[in-house]
Amino acid sequence: MIQAICPKVTLVGAGPGDPELMTLKGILALNTADVVLYDALIDPVLLKHAPATAMKIFVGKRVGKHSTPQEDTNQLCVELARKHGHVVRLKGGDPFVFGRGGEEVEYIQAFGIPTAVIPGITSAIAVPANAGIPVTKRGISESFWVVTGTTTAGELSRDLSLAAQSTATVVILMGTKKLSEIADTYRKAGKPHLPVAIIQSGTTREEKITAGFIHDIEQKAMENQVEAPAVIIVGEVVRESLRLAEVYREAISTISLCSE
Repeated sequence: MIQAICPKVTLVGAGPGDPELMTLKGILALNTADVVLYDALIDPVLLKHAPATAMKIFVGKRVGKHSTPQEDTNQLCVELARKHGHVVRLKGGDPFVFGRGGEEVEYIQAFGIPTAVIPGITSAIAVPANAGIPVTKRGISESFWVVTGTTTAGELSRDLSLAAQSTATVVILMGTKKLSEIADTYRKAGKPHLPVAIIQSGTTREEKITAGFIHDIEQKAMENQVEAPAVIIVGEVVRESLRLAEVYREAISTISLCSE
């Protein structure tokens, strides 16, 4: 007897990089997958949670490298769900935070295929936290902005100019190629001495942190050969990290010596 195929697509957020930071609900979804479509930032160990019989297909995107166009990924979700059943679309971070998850759900549902979304821990909060940087802290920052460094037009988000005027912590995703523009935005806002941290491959074994101020972060990023993926955090909360305390202690000492 041939079993009827019940198409379904589940968008699952895999978290910021460390495979142990994926939610239990996401793992349970993988347990029942017939097909897994996964992105570039997914730790391969997560694929072991899918059945051995499940198809695992890479559809990731990396800066400067060939990647599967978004339209093709959308179509694959529909085609494979119809053909095989449960498709798990495994995406880094949270699929609804600059992950184009909303677009994928809208496309798939247009074909009458049921969808579900399992949120992931967003790198915008988890990566700073893992480095000891709180995005908010009483007496220092009452709010935080999450801004894309690269819009669909390939430009820096105009919202950054507004964010730079505030006292809020600003977390910039996909912004490494726009670091010069980001620093220039803050200089124009009269904040050359605002602390900045760039966390590359946050929460993973390859994590690398570059910290400084608006006035010197470009030079430091160049010296440390910072590359994507990286999260940029701008604000006084960066000083709160014990891991970065030495950076800012040295800076304060240098300023004191220069003023004597």
